[in-house]
Amino acid sequence: MTSLPVANQPVHRSGALLDHLARRVRLRSETVLAPLGLRPRHLIALTVLRESAGSTQQALAATLEMDGTNIVGLLNDLEAENLVARRRSPEDRRRHVVELTDAGAKRLAKAEFALAAVEDEVLGALSEAQRESLYCLLQKALAGSDASCTTALDD
Repeated sequence: MTSLPVANQPVHRSGALLDHLARRVRLRSETVLAPLGLRPRHLIALTVLRESAGSTQQALAATLEMDGTNIVGLLNDLEAENLVARRRSPEDRRRHVVELTDAGAKRLAKAEFALAAVEDEVLGALSEAQRESLYCLLQKALAGSDASCTTALDD
């Protein structure tokens, strides 16, 4: 079987490496989140709620790119653990406002501490400067723009 020539392709492709690294992080993250009663989707929702100081249920669903049924299930999980509170919006009684509780903020802090250890484990071969460069490059790739990195990329 003859291979077709591929013009102007880089020697190294990153997709498979990114997938493998993501899988490592995901598996270790699930392991440290489980004792806290959290799954990655819970963590993301709690983080969004902390950063936005609360949200309508509909806006949270849009941010998390989830349909209405799934967001209700997710919030039911979090509410059962007293990590979030849902209440009717005073401006529009048809809408629910979702807020992080004190217990939710504490659990999120514990989860972030545990996840920092996972990141240290998985990225342990990289220096702090290299981790910053990696973070910057990943942010740039996600943004899909020419956003500048402020860290030195050749460390």
